[in-house]
Amino acid sequence: MSQDNIQSTLHEDRRFPPSTDFINGSALSSSKVNELNLKSKGDNQEFWAQQARTEIDWHTPFETTLDSSNAPFYRWFPDGQLNASYNCLDRQLEKNADKTAIIFEGDAGDVQHITYRELHAQVCTFANALKAQGIAQGDRVIIYMPMISEAVIAMQACARIGAIHSVVFGGFSASSLKDRIEDTQAKMVITADGGHRGGKVIELKSTTDSALNAGCDSVKSVIVFKRTGHDISMQADRDIWWADAEKGQTSECEPTWVDATHPLFLLYTSGSTGKPKGIQHSTGGYLLNAITTMRWVFDIQNSDVFWCTADVGWITGHTYVAYGPLATGATIVIFEGVPTYPDAGRFWDMCERHSVSIFYTAPTAIRALIKQGDDYPNSHDLSKLRLLGTVGEPINPEAWMWYHTVIGKERCPIVDTWWQTETGAHMLAPVPSVTVTKPGSCTLALPGIDAAIVNQEGEEITTANEGGYLVIRKPWPSMIQTVWGDDQRYKDTYWPYFDGKFYLAGDSARRDEDGYFWIMGRIDDVLNVSGHRLGTMEIESALVANSLVAEAAVVGKPHDVKGESVFAYVVLKGERPEGGVDNELTQTLRAWVGEQIGAIAKPDEIRYADNLPKTRSGKIMRRLLRTIAKGEEITSDTSTLENESILPQLQGKA
Repeated sequence: MSQDNIQSTLHEDRRFPPSTDFINGSALSSSKVNELNLKSKGDNQEFWAQQARTEIDWHTPFETTLDSSNAPFYRWFPDGQLNASYNCLDRQLEKNADKTAIIFEGDAGDVQHITYRELHAQVCTFANALKAQGIAQGDRVIIYMPMISEAVIAMQACARIGAIHSVVFGGFSASSLKDRIEDTQAKMVITADGGHRGGKVIELKSTTDSALNAGCDSVKSVIVFKRTGHDISMQADRDIWWADAEKGQTSECEPTWVDATHPLFLLYTSGSTGKPKGIQHSTGGYLLNAITTMRWVFDIQNSDVFWCTADVGWITGHTYVAYGPLATGATIVIFEGVPTYPDAGRFWDMCERHSVSIFYTAPTAIRALIKQGDDYPNSHDLSKLRLLGTVGEPINPEAWMWYHTVIGKERCPIVDTWWQTETGAHMLAPVPSVTVTKPGSCTLALPGIDAAIVNQEGEEITTANEGGYLVIRKPWPSMIQTVWGDDQRYKDTYWPYFDGKFYLAGDSARRDEDGYFWIMGRIDDVLNVSGHRLGTMEIESALVANSLVAEAAVVGKPHDVKGESVFAYVVLKGERPEGGVDNELTQTLRAWVGEQIGAIAKPDEIRYADNLPKTRSGKIMRRLLRTIAKGEEITSDTSTLENESILPQLQGKA
């Protein structure tokens, strides 16, 4: 860790308090939020115990709230027993049986409504099918599906019988799938013949076959859902169609009661070494924070239609599609396609047709839609929207303002949420009925979360706007349990400093004069320019604040004198300059950053492209950008890129 604190360069003075109408219609008053904060600061464990008793239906009530005897392997509610599927489905049957649980829309526009009664029956039937195929409590099951209702059904069915699911994003390659199968030693893969995306068929079964043909001896069976109907190969002694697996199965399945610490799922995230880490989450603690954040951050109410656009291959799709909304009895939207097909109005068209009231998406999607202009959202009735959210990375202030004015019509609070695969649920986020928001800030820690900014000695930084390392100082229920099969890597990655007392988030951040948190970028995305440590996110925000720029990504490039130089990739709202470089435009943007931040942050090089290199989930592949900036050969797997054709542009060859 560096001895220098990270310098903050971004200044934002705009403030947006919640409207009187939103406050009056909210389920959470300021006095209730103050009460939650006071209780959590007074006795944190008792606070979480009360939440767990209130929000979760326990089969065996817990007596012990937190076992810290083997820290940092914290165990929440260890002597309690429950079932996640029961808490999502069975307990909805008394009051919400005929309420719509899922509104599914396919890429081509096909729409399906599933009630809680129907979803419960489908999950039970498929759970029985899994048992008939030999899947039992503790077995690992890989789910490699398109973004369709059956992906959630498969997850819930695994949870119902105590099997541990590991969802692999449908855009991952055969090699990535093979790595995850082998690390989990999965007994089964659940997949589909393919999926529909942007008017094209996405192969899934053939990719699964490629992975299995390269090894994966642990897999005994493959269940295949027929989504596209195109020809695929089926291996007689291993593969079975979903419909055939369900034949003869009943729609009643008694839930398997598991310990609260039983792994609900494994979800793989990239590691700095390139070997993916299997993030292990518990059942009880994870489910609790999924529920509480639905209430606190999304103000979820019975009449809401909640649309989180994330794929279930990511943690956001776990917590805010498959578990949190269903455990609170919400109606959710699931969408198979992309926001720009058949045109860039798809999201807004769906919000209008399905009466979406809460919309939660990624800044990358917002910025991509900004580039398409305001006519698309302005041609749709978005009056049912009452709350907007962002997830995945810090949102730059100008994108925040567009979201606020064009989509929210200046009446919808925006909840900018900071959290990670490892945290399981929101850690820093506004409570929309209470918190005054600031464009670009994830505001404050939620009740029960002890977040802080510290220096390299672990001492809290109290000076406003002085950057440091973001840590969480007390355990919380939905926290990562370990890295699957590698306890030492868990300790080395998340508890390496401060005598192992604080969870290291891996992000740099600052707090302003009001105590609001501002994420400055990943610790490994901090640039050291002539001895100044600069967060890449702030330089990116400055670039995007220019009216000519739609998106930007900043990385460091080794420099003989400065140590590192600032290398920027820019996507313009207009046409890309011929040849990829325009000296006059580059000088204009360099001067702009100098005005916004200071001369030290001016990009030394700017390269223009039609798009940034993103995975199909919208995540920017920053490692790839660093490789290109250094002029090195690309050796990493690029098969998950949404558009590989932009690589020559990024390399300055087109």
